[in-house]
Amino acid sequence: MVTSTSHSTSRRISPIGAEVSPDGSGTAFRVWAPEHRSIRVTFEDGRLRFALEAEDGGYFAGFATDVAAGTRYKLQIDGGESFPDPASRFQPSGVHGYSEVVNAAAFPWTDGDWRGIQMRGQVIYEMHLGTFSEEGTWAGAAKKLEYLRDTGVTLLEVMPVADFPGRFGWGYDGVFLYAPAALYGTPDDMRRFVDRAHSLGIAVILDVVYNHLGPDGNYLTKFSDRYLSKKHKTDWGPGINFDGEGCSAVREFYRENAVSWIRDFHLDGLRLDATQDIHDDTEPGIIAEISEAARKAAGHRSIVLIGENEPQDTKLLRPVSEGGGGLDALWNDDYHHSAVVAMTGKADAYYSDYRGNAQEFVSAAKYGYLFQGQWYRWQKKRRGTPTFGLPRTSMVNFIENHDQVANSAHGQRMHELAAPGVYRAMTALTLLMPGTPMLFQGQEFASSSRFFFFADHKPELAEKVKKGRAEFLEQWRALRNPDMQACLHDPAAPSTFELSRIHNEEALIHRHMYALHRDLLKLRREDPVISQQGDAGIDGAVLSGQCFVLRYFSDDLQNDRLLVVNLGTDLNMDPSPEPLLGPPLEKRWTELWSSDSSAYGGCGTAPLDTDENWRIPGMAAVVLHPVEASIENPEESQTDR
Repeated sequence: MVTSTSHSTSRRISPIGAEVSPDGSGTAFRVWAPEHRSIRVTFEDGRLRFALEAEDGGYFAGFATDVAAGTRYKLQIDGGESFPDPASRFQPSGVHGYSEVVNAAAFPWTDGDWRGIQMRGQVIYEMHLGTFSEEGTWAGAAKKLEYLRDTGVTLLEVMPVADFPGRFGWGYDGVFLYAPAALYGTPDDMRRFVDRAHSLGIAVILDVVYNHLGPDGNYLTKFSDRYLSKKHKTDWGPGINFDGEGCSAVREFYRENAVSWIRDFHLDGLRLDATQDIHDDTEPGIIAEISEAARKAAGHRSIVLIGENEPQDTKLLRPVSEGGGGLDALWNDDYHHSAVVAMTGKADAYYSDYRGNAQEFVSAAKYGYLFQGQWYRWQKKRRGTPTFGLPRTSMVNFIENHDQVANSAHGQRMHELAAPGVYRAMTALTLLMPGTPMLFQGQEFASSSRFFFFADHKPELAEKVKKGRAEFLEQWRALRNPDMQACLHDPAAPSTFELSRIHNEEALIHRHMYALHRDLLKLRREDPVISQQGDAGIDGAVLSGQCFVLRYFSDDLQNDRLLVVNLGTDLNMDPSPEPLLGPPLEKRWTELWSSDSSAYGGCGTAPLDTDENWRIPGMAAVVLHPVEASIENPEESQTDR
C-alpha cells in the first residue's frame, strides 16, 4: 500500500526526479509542470496512484512510503494520460515505457583515491559505446580498458548515452537527459565502467547535448511548453529556453543534469555538443552556470569541460569571473580541415578555405586556431576569435572524429584516403603537437571498419532523416551526383550500424600502425621535452610549401627537440639558412624517432643533417635530439625503431 506524505525539498539531493530516501523508507518525487492542475504517480505493478502536492514555481512534489529502487512508474497529468518522468534516471523498456526508481547512492564505489584530472598531459579517445565492442555495452567496453591504457590513452570521451529511441543511434537525439540508454546496460553498469577505468588510471567524460531535444520520445513538452525557446532556432529545430518565460526551471533542469553525471556517475567532466546552438541572451550564460555547478559537484576531484564550437568563440575558454564560459578546451576544427586537405588534396565544402600547407601547421602548433577573426569565404563572414594567452592544452587536435569520418560518402577513415607516408607523418604531428590530441575509436590500429551516420527511427521519421542526411552531404560537389547519392548508406538500416563496429583484434593484424600510435604516445608521455607541451617555448619555420620544422625548446636550451615534417617530395636544402635547424652549441642532431622506421612499415631514414647539408625525406616525420658533436656518426649507433 503506497502512502503519500509531505516531503521537504531541502531534504533532496537533486531538485527533480525520483529520489530514494537515505533511510530507504520510500521515494520522493518532484516535477515541474507549471501549466497543469494536478500530477499523480502511477505504477506499472498496479498499485494505487498518489497525488503530488503543488508547490511554488509550478512544481509538484510528494513522498511515497514503501516505494523502493526498481519500482517502475509514470506521471499522470490532470487526470488524463500518463508519461515517463522528464527527469527519469532509467528507462528499462525504452523512451516510451515506464521510468524506474534508481538509488544512485547505493553503488559501492572503489575510486575514493581518485582525484580527477586536468587537461595537461591528456590523450583523448572518442568512442561510440554501441560500436566499440562486439557486445555494444558498458560491460563489453570495460573488457578493453586495459588495452586502451597500454596504448597510451588517458581520457575516454564517450558519445552521448542519454536515452534515445530505437535499437541504435549516435545519441545526439536524446530525450531523457538523466537516463543512460538501456541499450548499453543499467546505470550501475555505467558506474562499474567508470569505477574500473579509474582503477586503471583512465578518466571518463561524457558527450552531452544541451542545444536541442530529439524528435521522438520527448515528453518534456507534455509537462510544459516552456522547455523550448520561442525565439531561438537551431539546426535541428527550436532551441532550449534558457532566457525566456519560465527559464529558471529550465536552467535548473540542465544545470542539475550536468551535476548528476558528475556526482552520481563520478565522471571526470563533460563534452558540450555544438555550443553555438546553446542560445542564451542572459549574463552569465547557461554554459558558465553549468561549468560552475559541475565543478562544485565534483568536490575534491578536478574535472575538465570541453566544448565543440563551430564559430571558434574562445570566450568560452575564459574564466567565468571574466565573463567567459569556464571551459577547459575546445575542439580545433581548423587543424582537422588543414590536415584533411594535406592528406587528400580535396578542398571542397567546409575545407574550401584551407590549403593544407606548411604554414598552416606551423601556425596551428603555435596558436591553435588558424582563423581568429579573418574573413571566411565558405560562410561569407568572419570566423574565430583570438587564442592569445590561452594554454596550449585548450586546443583539442584530431584528424578523425565521429562527424568527420561519417561526413564522407563511404564513411572512410583517413588511412584509406591518404598516402601511407603522409598519413604516418600527419599522425606523428597530431600526437606530438603541444595541444591535446584526440583519437577516434579504431584509429590507433587503422580499423577496416568504416563509420557511418546511423539512427533507428519510426519509418516516417527515418525517411526524413535519410533525406536530410543526403541533402547535408550535397555541400560536397561530387556528392550531388546521382550515382553517388545512390550509394549512400541508409541511416536506419541495421547493416549501417553493424558495419560501423570496430574489431580490436585488428590491432594485431595492423601491428605496424598500432605500433606507430603506441610509440608516439609513449614519446609524448615520457620524453622530457616533448612531454612539457611547449612550456619552455615552441617555434616553427616553413622550409618549403609542404615541409616545416617545429622546435620544442628545453629549459636550458641544450636539450631541444626538432620535429621535421615533410608532406611532399624529398627536400635537399643547400643552403639551409634557417636558425631553427641549428643544433645547440657544440652539439649535433641525431634521430630520436622516425615515421619511416621499419617498425611502422617504412624503409628507414638516412641522416638529415650531414656535411652535404640538409636532406629531408619526403612523406615522413622525424624527431631529432642533440648529442655531443664529438660523437662520430651517431646515427650508426641508432637502432631502427
